[in-house]
Amino acid sequence: MTAPDQWLEPMRLALAEARAALATDDVPVGAVVISPTGELIGVGHNIRELDHDPTGHAEVVALRGAAVALGSWRLTGCTLVVTLEPCTMCAGAAVLARVERIVFGAFDEKAGAVGSLWDVVRDRRLNHRPEVVAGVLADESAALLDGFFAQHR
Repeated sequence: MTAPDQWLEPMRLALAEARAALATDDVPVGAVVISPTGELIGVGHNIRELDHDPTGHAEVVALRGAAVALGSWRLTGCTLVVTLEPCTMCAGAAVLARVERIVFGAFDEKAGAVGSLWDVVRDRRLNHRPEVVAGVLADESAALLDGFFAQHR
């Protein structure tokens, strides 16, 4: 198991990605993928509005970038760091990509699939179950989301 403090810097990078989503008026969620050696190999933020793509979630964008960087869809040993608890699609993508761990900031009580509403990644029926580190810089992640939604109400 890993200590949450070691993920502070990668989470700050993910938060910077989340802020980039604001430029396209998308929900500010950001994600990065860290290689087993600690190298940043994938980055992403929500691009659903920009690309008119329902799969344009930050995690999917970052996982795709990491797969290209490694030349493989198998992201064995990698860590997905994301500002918001992944949804079912993104949790499933992380499992299928074989990431070693998922680190996330804010919990998503409405659509979270890494413990809040569902727990896709720890389902014993699956052949791969990543480690989960929750709540890293959760307040900062939640504040970014709260600010966005306050402006859109």
